[in-house]
Amino acid sequence: MSARSGRRPEPRTDRETEPPDRGRTPPTRAELAQLIESGDVKELEARFSGTLQFGTAGLRGELGAGPMRMNRTVVIRAAAGLAAYLKKHGNENGLVVIGYDARHKSKDFARDTAAVMTGAGLRAAVLPRPLPTPVLAFAIRHLGAVAGVEVTASHNPPRDNGYKVYLGDGSQIVPPADAEIAAEIEAIGSLLDVPRPDTGWETLDDTVLDAYLTRTDAVLAAGSPRTARTVYTAMHGVGKDTLLAAFARAGFPTPDLVAEQADPDPDFPTVAFPNPEEPGAMDLAFAKASETDPDLIIANDPDADRCAVAVKDNRPKDNGTEDDNGWRMLSGDEVGSLLATHLVARGAHGTFAESIVSSSLLGRIAEKAGLSYEETLTGFKWIARVEGLRFGYEEALGYCVDPEGVRDKDGITAALLITELASGLKEQGRTLTDLLDDIAVEHGLHATDQLSVRVEDLSIIARAMERLREHPPTELAGLPVTKAEDLTRGTDRLPPTDGLRYTLTGARVIVRPSGTEPKLKCYLEVVIPVAGHADLPTARAKATALLATIKQDLSAAAGI
Repeated sequence: MSARSGRRPEPRTDRETEPPDRGRTPPTRAELAQLIESGDVKELEARFSGTLQFGTAGLRGELGAGPMRMNRTVVIRAAAGLAAYLKKHGNENGLVVIGYDARHKSKDFARDTAAVMTGAGLRAAVLPRPLPTPVLAFAIRHLGAVAGVEVTASHNPPRDNGYKVYLGDGSQIVPPADAEIAAEIEAIGSLLDVPRPDTGWETLDDTVLDAYLTRTDAVLAAGSPRTARTVYTAMHGVGKDTLLAAFARAGFPTPDLVAEQADPDPDFPTVAFPNPEEPGAMDLAFAKASETDPDLIIANDPDADRCAVAVKDNRPKDNGTEDDNGWRMLSGDEVGSLLATHLVARGAHGTFAESIVSSSLLGRIAEKAGLSYEETLTGFKWIARVEGLRFGYEEALGYCVDPEGVRDKDGITAALLITELASGLKEQGRTLTDLLDDIAVEHGLHATDQLSVRVEDLSIIARAMERLREHPPTELAGLPVTKAEDLTRGTDRLPPTDGLRYTLTGARVIVRPSGTEPKLKCYLEVVIPVAGHADLPTARAKATALLATIKQDLSAAAGI
């Protein structure tokens, strides 16, 4: 699929700058007036059918006027609720650090948040410019803040923005804090009563960024090889300058940039979705690699908390596809297993952790190394809270390789660590794919895939979940379901969540609604024992066939 395919026109009202006018925002009023005049009842209903709900992902939604859209009114109310929550919990004079990406309205939302915090009697500090989300997560702990806010919609489409909240431990909020903050937001009355001074907060200089970059040095082993050559794309986001600085400090060769995607652009003009996982998003990076022949390709998502890796490999992927020019994306599970294996080889101590939707391979690696292992619910808000965490990852390209510095996923330090690994292998005349083969022989081939369905009508997702609960499958791809779990009831190790987990003979399936996008996501894994390297092609073919059939059978069972 072309990198530009599927692109829809984006709303233009978010380009206008709204003045600090006590919550009354002429551009959004004009937007609503236009909808009324045009008689667009359906769109008006969508915008006023409720309020954008604050949850464990904070806020995320489409920019525009109305309580169901991301706009200054919604953000000011959310900030006021957060301020009330912090003061109620004894943080009357606490510091709140605020970061933002380069999306439309991000800087405005950050400024509004700083004004609300200052007006509430808290101290506010804003990062000096659009920077990666992990810099904000680092700054919270580094500065001793009581909370942090990052204005970002990560890898969502250009029309979206979001509002991510961290507490003083540097981790994203989890229950019951999310519900308590939501209650405070609901209790806010007129925004005319929310003090919003024009000054009083601090705009930070580069000292915090310098401290973050100093911390990245600790990710790498002293004296390790630093020879791997990379192609890098920032995906029109904010990662370039920070990653280049980190690579320069480490002594790696300067990455070759995908020039068309190197600098921030809130319209993301070269991609349909600014997510390295989406079809076509990496096409320009593959083209650049065909010119420069690097050892690997690195990509960050727009706020640089995720890291994607591509390698040169003419063999089919486990799901049976192959990318142009012999380059292919590694899955998040493959990168997770590579990083874990590298850390074990370096003598890492502590706990390895992952979410339940990630490959079970990490547990086998940890067990063989004699390390503790934990499974958590989906999201780094849970992974980051694991006691004694040394390494955590999630299949959606998120990796925490320095939990003492950043208790969240960090696409910059993950890029450093995978490039160190590639450099060491290069010195041995080997590649990342060679190591993946070794891992499969040692632990069994763990092949993963997804069935992901994007919907316009969220009721489709609810109906699919209801159908699976009422009529759970007894087998998939001829493999008997040995255990069916409704995760809304929780388990002995996991709190309740909206999800279903099926354990099969040699396979596993998890079905859940996405927490950030209108998608039903199904995570599939099969495990094939492998006696030796010569057996890998047969094992891959078997895994590919099983995954394809499981996907078909599950789709039929869910009615999607």
